[in-house]
Amino acid sequence: MIEVSKYIDATLLKPEATEADIVKLCGDARKYGFASVCVNPYWTELVSRSLEGSEVKTCVVIGFPLGATGREVKLCEAAYALERGARELDMVMNIGAFKSRQPDVVEGEIRAVVAACAGNALVKVILECCLLSDQEKVAACEIAVAAGAHFVKTSTGFSSSGATVEDVKLLKETVRGRAAVKASGGIRDLWAALSMIEAGADRIGTSAGAALVTEAQGKGG
Repeated sequence: MIEVSKYIDATLLKPEATEADIVKLCGDARKYGFASVCVNPYWTELVSRSLEGSEVKTCVVIGFPLGATGREVKLCEAAYALERGARELDMVMNIGAFKSRQPDVVEGEIRAVVAACAGNALVKVILECCLLSDQEKVAACEIAVAAGAHFVKTSTGFSSSGATVEDVKLLKETVRGRAAVKASGGIRDLWAALSMIEAGADRIGTSAGAALVTEAQGKGG
């Protein structure tokens, strides 16, 4: 029986999210034993305090949601988050640079953020698969792996579409165990989450984590 809660990065990235919303999410994460709570940088310290004493990690997005900031900006965001207790960083790949055939720029940014983490935090690279061809997804995975990323991630959830089973399978086949895979974007029910896990997802990013676990418990697992 799959223990769905351990796969979940409980996510709240809406700009209108309040302190009370974040605290409630952290409470749900502690209650259900999620993998992490994923938030915008401003909330890093609040999440770290709220999760103190639990095994749930503080996860913070970097260069979100467009990936269009420069290396120095992403490094400043990473430093801000790490200093306040982040143990996982979900950074958006520089999609424009990638599509402009500037792989050195893309790899350099990822490598710099990985180095900044210095073994203290995982780095998940968001590829935004809905904006890429299958060939580009494979190439982006190879860049992320070469740069030392711990995960490749399907989507921000803020573009034209989110995770698909086909993309998860493709990313899993491409990284071949050299990195893990996170599915994120539009995963709002148990069936969708389980489909992603069966396809090879090692993490599920969702804003409906509590509902997913409650649904799983109602079905006996």
